[in-house]
This record gives sequence, C-alpha cells and structure tokens, in this order.
Amino acid sequence: MRISVSSDMDEPVARLLVEELRGRGHDVLPHGALRPGDAPQWAACSEAAAREVASGAADQAVVCCWTGTGASIAANKVPGVRAALCTDAYTADGARRWNDANVLAIGLRLTSAPLLREILDAWFAAEASEDTEDRENVARVERLDLRAG
Repeated sequence: MRISVSSDMDEPVARLLVEELRGRGHDVLPHGALRPGDAPQWAACSEAAAREVASGAADQAVVCCWTGTGASIAANKVPGVRAALCTDAYTADGARRWNDANVLAIGLRLTSAPLLREILDAWFAAEASEDTEDRENVARVERLDLRAG
C-alpha cells in the first residue's frame, strides 16, 4: 500500500512511524519535516499528504503534529478525505470500521512507541463496515464535500 506520511517536526515517533510502515511493507511518501526541503508547517504538509489520498496517488495517509489536532483539521479540509485523530487502538479501529477513515492523525506529544504500534495494528486490521447505517453516514459526509465547494 502507498501511504503518505507528514509531520511538522522531526521527532522520534515520526521517524518510528516511517520505519514501522516500511517494515510492514508499505511504500512511504514523506512530507514536511520528513522530507528535506519540504514545507514543514503542519497545515502545508498535512494538506500535501491528504491531497495524495484524494487524488489516488496514495491509498491512505498518516499526518502528525504536536497534538494531532491541526494535522487532522488541515487534512479534513481536502475533499474526499476522512481524517481521524486516534489516540488509542480502539479509536483507530472504530475510525476505519465505522467512519471508513482514509487518513490517520497522530499526536507526536503523547504517542509512545508501543502505543503507535497498537494504533497501526488496529488501523490496518480493521475494514470499513458494510452495515447500511454506517455506509449511509459515510455517504452523507461525502456529500458534504460537494456542498463545501
């Protein structure tokens, strides 16, 4: 899977994220502080990663900033992106399952190495629900993108 990854800071957890994704066999497309010469601001690098998902250049993205909030806000401004700020494995599972999230947002401040691995395990193990109500909710969110333009 091709995964865009952005971080506004070159922090140990951001480097571990790239290492973990590559170790799991994913092709990583780095942005921000993870790519020399790239714009490191959280809004810019999160947008770049999210646009790769929206365009189909990446299957999913993981966006990071100090709290994860700004990265998730910026990513969610890109039509076609459903970014979820996940602080634990249960939330990551639910975001993929019920919300069909295609961008994972991570906070650099509180995410430890073991917690990062748990979140990634849950994120990649979960699949989007086929439940009618869940699909209707995702479709409604997708229609919001059409109204925003």
